[in-house]
Amino acid sequence: MKGSTLPFDGTPEQETKLRQKLNELKSTPGALMPAMQYAQELYGYLPYEVQCIIAEELDVTLSEVYGVATFYSQFSLYPKGKYKIGICLGTACYVNGSQNVYDKLQQLLGITSGECTDDRLFSLDATRCVGCCGMAPVMTVNDDVYGRIKPEDVEAILAKYRERG
Repeated sequence: MKGSTLPFDGTPEQETKLRQKLNELKSTPGALMPAMQYAQELYGYLPYEVQCIIAEELDVTLSEVYGVATFYSQFSLYPKGKYKIGICLGTACYVNGSQNVYDKLQQLLGITSGECTDDRLFSLDATRCVGCCGMAPVMTVNDDVYGRIKPEDVEAILAKYRERG
């Protein structure tokens, strides 16, 4: 089962809240999706430990939980960083060089799409159209949008966010 290599840092309070919610949902038909959505909202992602709790409390297999988590793009097996980086690999951005920007990001951060840096400062996602095709290629960092980005721009942008901490 592939997932984050970062240590799980859930709290006892989070686990109590999760188990209470799962107990409420237990008798509801189709409870798995709402349970997983609640868990992701609570933890920010669905680590192995949380998937095990969901499986146990809802009396479903761990592979069923994992299957749903990996099928639907709304779920993440990795924590998200303080700064969520998205690089558009949609058609307009791709033909204008977004793959090179994405490659540079992977190189500098040491992660790939869906992953988070060890310090949890950055997470990276390859995305599709963000609606800024006229500015292609486009990269986002949280709500900040960077257009006409080139690989040589990436290091300075990352440095700006590193300074903020």
